[in-house]
Amino acid sequence: MPTESNPRTAVDRSGAPAKGWRAVVASLARPKVAVMLALGFSSGLPLWLVGNTLGYWLREEGIALSAIGFLSWVGIVYSLKFLWAPLIDKADAPLVGRWLGRRRGWMLLSQLAAIAGLAGMALWQPQGGLWGFGALALVTAFASATQDIVIDAWRIESGDSREEIALLTSTSQLGYRTALLVTDALILILAAAVGWVLSYQAMAALMAVGVVATLLAREPLATTLPPAPVVRLGGLADAIAGPFIAFFKAHGRNALLMLAAVSLYRLPDFLLGPMANPFYADLGLAKETVGAVRGSIGLAATFAGVAAAGLMALRFGFVATLLAGAVLGPGSNIAFVALAVLGPGVEVLSTVMVIDNFATGFAGTALVTYMSSLTSLGYTATQYALLSSFYALLGKLLKGFSGAAVETLAESSGLIPAYALYFTGTALMGIPALLLCVWLSRRLKT
Repeated sequence: MPTESNPRTAVDRSGAPAKGWRAVVASLARPKVAVMLALGFSSGLPLWLVGNTLGYWLREEGIALSAIGFLSWVGIVYSLKFLWAPLIDKADAPLVGRWLGRRRGWMLLSQLAAIAGLAGMALWQPQGGLWGFGALALVTAFASATQDIVIDAWRIESGDSREEIALLTSTSQLGYRTALLVTDALILILAAAVGWVLSYQAMAALMAVGVVATLLAREPLATTLPPAPVVRLGGLADAIAGPFIAFFKAHGRNALLMLAAVSLYRLPDFLLGPMANPFYADLGLAKETVGAVRGSIGLAATFAGVAAAGLMALRFGFVATLLAGAVLGPGSNIAFVALAVLGPGVEVLSTVMVIDNFATGFAGTALVTYMSSLTSLGYTATQYALLSSFYALLGKLLKGFSGAAVETLAESSGLIPAYALYFTGTALMGIPALLLCVWLSRRLKT
């Protein structure tokens, strides 16, 4: 468990916060919450634009499912961000670091790079060649992953208490999930009206929300403090090895179990992701219909899921919320099976969107809140990058084969039944994570 040298992130054995609701309600009026909402939006905006939404664009251009699946591998860069996270922890950003501070400097630099990458994708287009288009998507993903590192660190270091960290996490998830709905729902309506090129240019312009938030944010005091003296290392050795040694020393024999649970927790969601939008296209659903449903009841369901997870974390603790999310998460995959079996009716689609958005909103918030509670002051960026990399690496490696898997199943069963079989398999992949969360819950109570 976390050591007493880092009381801000320490939790009791149940993971429950120590203070009541009044402190949380009072903190809602703080300006940092509004900044966190905007930064969460900026963090989530590029993700689907180099992932699931990109698959919709590519499928409409006649690109094979296998190619769409393989191109989703650009998202692996999000799972490798722990490799350069030590630099984010220890060095100021070039040019702007001294002006804005370490966290805000890296935020601004990464946001500007993401804007350039998205604008480049809009100009190049898939017709210009998949290799060049994929390279621009990779640049965007790298910039976005760097932005995630520093925004996560800012969120954790800006919290004055466990309750405020939980509040900032929920606020971040609201902004993040709103961005996902914009890039997974509203962009479909926009693309139907003006095309994909102008839609991607509009998304690049929306990154200005993050730029403004970065300029308004306050640099957290923690960036000027030395790491907790867990190990005696200096310079580069401390930047690279210190966060890992500190993590394993803080959590002891539970550290490997925590990493295993985190690595499998969202696997069903990752495996389903690249095939969701091609599935809608192959069902014959108009993208404006999908966008309208996602942007209305889907948005409401997402907010409900995020709020439910945040409230449960405050009331019952991080581990209990993590366990509930492990049950709800794979449930959304089963909902897609029902859509394949029942057909593309608006009522069925709406029900699927409610289930999917509530479940993913809840499970995502549960995981982020739990991972945030495990970091140590001074190593925040690297340790959280390590945890979020473990959370995504396996899923992003395997999801590249999703298109090939559906195409193989379609050879014997037909395309839509193949989707149903594949989605069923992805839901079953959630069982190991559920068992690990149960084990972790019992270990932390002993």
